[in-house]
Amino acid sequence: MHSLRKKQETALKSLTLIGYLEGTSFLLLLFIAMPLKYMLDIPEGVKYIGMAHGVLFIVYIVVLVGTAIKVKIPRWAIPAGVLGSLLPFGPFIFDHLLKKNLQKSVSKEA
Repeated sequence: MHSLRKKQETALKSLTLIGYLEGTSFLLLLFIAMPLKYMLDIPEGVKYIGMAHGVLFIVYIVVLVGTAIKVKIPRWAIPAGVLGSLLPFGPFIFDHLLKKNLQKSVSKEA
């Protein structure tokens, strides 16, 4: 992504970071906190990880929209990013597909 300006690269890096944090918090919630709550009657994990996940989800959506404005990502990217944030492993897949698409468009411009 050599032709992206510094602000655009920073926006994409922020989206990647927040997406990975949000995706990881979702996986922790689904595969660690919820089994602890429902199988071992330890609800604290859901309380704290759930709260962190909720905050990260909101931050992710805000950063996604901000990145869409700065980088001019394709139209499909905002709904795909939102949908991806609702699915396990979704933010990781979305990040890969978005970067692949942006790399293609940068190659076409060169």
